[in-house]
Amino acid sequence: MVRLAEPEIPLPTSLAPDAQAPIPRQIRYIIGNEGCERFSFYGMRNILTVFLVSSLLLYLPEGDRARGAKEVFHTFVIGVYFFPLLGGWLADRFYGKYNTIFWLSLVYCVGQALLAMFVANRTGFYIGLALIALGSGGIKPCVAAFVGDQFDQTNKHRAKVVFDAFYWIINFGSFFASLLMPIFLRHLGPAFAFGVPGVLMFISTVIFWLGRKQYVMIPPAPPNPHSFLRVSRNAIASGMRGQVLAAIAVATVIGSFLLMPKFGFVISACLALVGVIAFGGLGVWLQLDAVRDKHPADAIAGVRSVLRVLVLFALVTPFWSLFDQKASTWVLQADAMAKPSWFQPSQMQALNPMLVMLLIPFNNLVLYPALQRFGYELTALRRMTAGIAFAGLSWIVVGAMQLVLDHGNAFSITWQVLPYTLLTFGEVLVATTGLEFAYSQAPLSMKGAIMSFWNLSVTIGNLWVLVANAGVQNASVTRFIASTGFGVTAFQMFFFAGFAFAAALAFGIVARTYPLVDHYRKHVD
Repeated sequence: MVRLAEPEIPLPTSLAPDAQAPIPRQIRYIIGNEGCERFSFYGMRNILTVFLVSSLLLYLPEGDRARGAKEVFHTFVIGVYFFPLLGGWLADRFYGKYNTIFWLSLVYCVGQALLAMFVANRTGFYIGLALIALGSGGIKPCVAAFVGDQFDQTNKHRAKVVFDAFYWIINFGSFFASLLMPIFLRHLGPAFAFGVPGVLMFISTVIFWLGRKQYVMIPPAPPNPHSFLRVSRNAIASGMRGQVLAAIAVATVIGSFLLMPKFGFVISACLALVGVIAFGGLGVWLQLDAVRDKHPADAIAGVRSVLRVLVLFALVTPFWSLFDQKASTWVLQADAMAKPSWFQPSQMQALNPMLVMLLIPFNNLVLYPALQRFGYELTALRRMTAGIAFAGLSWIVVGAMQLVLDHGNAFSITWQVLPYTLLTFGEVLVATTGLEFAYSQAPLSMKGAIMSFWNLSVTIGNLWVLVANAGVQNASVTRFIASTGFGVTAFQMFFFAGFAFAAALAFGIVARTYPLVDHYRKHVD
């Protein structure tokens, strides 16, 4: 029988943490589902750039294929991390997390099938990518939040272990996908290479369905007169400052779409979204006190909590700018390096999930306890600050390697191990921590939505990549880069490194005064 949690009806007693509380049994279905789904996703994603350059974009001049592949890749990633907004909204307001995950997983399966069927047809292939972006993105905030729903106050201390295991299984699937898919692509052809991830996605959906009778299912929130959107709307309408900032947000949207002929729909739409969130959010923050007579104190506090989280999420976006380019910029760099004839450039990406699987237990069992013995508590926000900085350091290294290549000095691809190690250490500090942090800071009725905003930070991170790529096509920008003595690729690498260092500094400053909250469930079902 499905157990339903009813958070709106408080029980007479609250529960204290139980040190002996076990990890919920139903977690195994979610972890198994995630492992197969991540194999499916990374299996197709990690061969996408190479396939585009070598097959689907052959109609482009040879010198434009790499840039074209990067644009398609990062546009796809933007879609994947934009659709969590839709998935989180559907789950929180209408269908619940389980139903949203299950039905969008079926859409995901159809998209994977289309990739295998249309490897020689751009239209069919791009429709497949769009359906994968919708399915993968739509379920993304729901799966992580669904994991958190299985915990309450008695066993919430187990959640960190499970979120680490959750991220570990993601990388377990990614490791084998990164290792095998380039081989399948080269020796068995693109139809087979894209077909295997489709089969794994179907298996993932079946595993998730098998646990349907054991999950804790928190129903979607009923219509709430004090919801985040209603409080925000009333706050903006309550005073001149909010209305002015709302008008600026609208002007930003209009201006972004006026730039569409130059930058294209994806960049324009994402810039419009950034403007709405930034100026709209500031307007809400400034006017919240003006609606205390319309909304209870806890609703207003919940809105403040979400807005504080969004500030931190915004400062994480540069990290994703750097991280996701390992599947595009770093693969293209690897192609120019010396390597065995049997080794494919995209196989270097297998190093990332392998290092994640090693670093997560190392950090939890060795590094963090050692730092605690020396009296230093590596809190969630401190970990994330350090992680962004390590990502910047990895791009200093990869930029130096690019300078060597630009001067005609080929060297071994094994040198990429160093930047991969630095970037992966940063990933473990940011991404695994961010999943748990985002869930814990979200009010109960906003779990799916706040996880959507966490994923939206990846969309914005990839937006900065597209903006940078568009910028270097400007004649004045290319002249400036030439005056520095760097090639375009090397210059962009150092630019992104500086971008990350600036973000790490800002994140650390904001984190020092950030008020943590605890939004785990307060009672059993």
